[in-house]
Amino acid sequence: MKILYHHRTASRDGQAVHIDELIASLRARGHEVRVVAPAVADPDSMGGKVSWVHRLKRHAPKAIYELMELAYSFVAYRRLMDEAGRFQPDVLYERYNLFLLAGVALRKRLGLPLLLEVNAPLVHERTRYGGLSLKRLARWAEGKTWRSADVVLPVTRVLASHVEAAGAAPSRIRVIPNGINRAHFGHAKSMAEAKRALRLEEKLVLGFTGFVRDWHGVDRVLRWMAGADAPRNAFLLIVGDGPARAELEALADELGLQEHLRFTGVVDRAVVPDHVAAFDIALQPAVVPYASPLKLMEYLVLAKAIVAPREPNLLEVLDADRNALLFDGRDPEGLAQALSRLCADPALRERLGRGAEETIERLGLTWDSNAARVEALAQACLQRNAVAEPLPASVR
Repeated sequence: MKILYHHRTASRDGQAVHIDELIASLRARGHEVRVVAPAVADPDSMGGKVSWVHRLKRHAPKAIYELMELAYSFVAYRRLMDEAGRFQPDVLYERYNLFLLAGVALRKRLGLPLLLEVNAPLVHERTRYGGLSLKRLARWAEGKTWRSADVVLPVTRVLASHVEAAGAAPSRIRVIPNGINRAHFGHAKSMAEAKRALRLEEKLVLGFTGFVRDWHGVDRVLRWMAGADAPRNAFLLIVGDGPARAELEALADELGLQEHLRFTGVVDRAVVPDHVAAFDIALQPAVVPYASPLKLMEYLVLAKAIVAPREPNLLEVLDADRNALLFDGRDPEGLAQALSRLCADPALRERLGRGAEETIERLGLTWDSNAARVEALAQACLQRNAVAEPLPASVR
């Protein structure tokens, strides 16, 4: 197939991983994928954003910024129309973003089947975390986009419930969680080699990957490490950076744990596997309730003993005492108790690690599997909607 892939993501973070990996997997299956997207940030700066957009979002009144997001839809629509005339695509695949109506408009104009990937309920998320001014317009735009797609692809069943509540037909919703590139992680070092390279040979390594924010609850790990139940060789390795770094480093100083905490800072994707390989225990202390965490897939594929809260979206992948040790996120002592148990039981860590690795194959949690699902859904849309005539060059 010829797939026109559209997104509005300019940052080089986990979103970019999803985009790059899915496109590569679709191409590996023989499909031609043409991408329409904004300019990206420095590709060597994971988590980086296009600087002028970041400044605008920080300083402009929310309503003005949101109207500019909506106005971008006209720019994107024109670019999509131009590309459609040149490329003659069979289907349109779009990564949902708030106020982004270009894909819906293209579908209406040209009759292209639209597959819409949804990673978050952005009206809810931005209202809660970042602030949202034009709420009624945002709700209308989100609902319009979700209801208009031929297939909506939320990353969890929890998120699917948000999509359905907005009026999207259940028959058009298919859950596709995030995945992993087995080949990328297949060359990771052994745990012993990874620890040796990081000079952590004698440490029991508790690890976290990604951008650390206050709500992740990593401070609870440090407080547990300062207690009597934690082994003296416990070491917290954070592969990444984030806004909570200064606070966590200050807390480590306060607790006398300066030598038991390390932030790697931003590291290249290519070396992430060799850092995660050093983990004895992989941490998912908290989670956004509708997310499909990429870090979780990394932990699973490298056979790590995972500690995570017992949340509905995580339970779509994790089974208690089979591939993770789960705790009650509402219990203030839940995480500490789980860490104490897992640190004291090497056999349990090994068993959970085996179960974690098996989960990837059992649930098909790879980008290749996701591309196969997208392919099947796109083909079903084509059979159902059957665009009889090629797109005329005049659409440009």
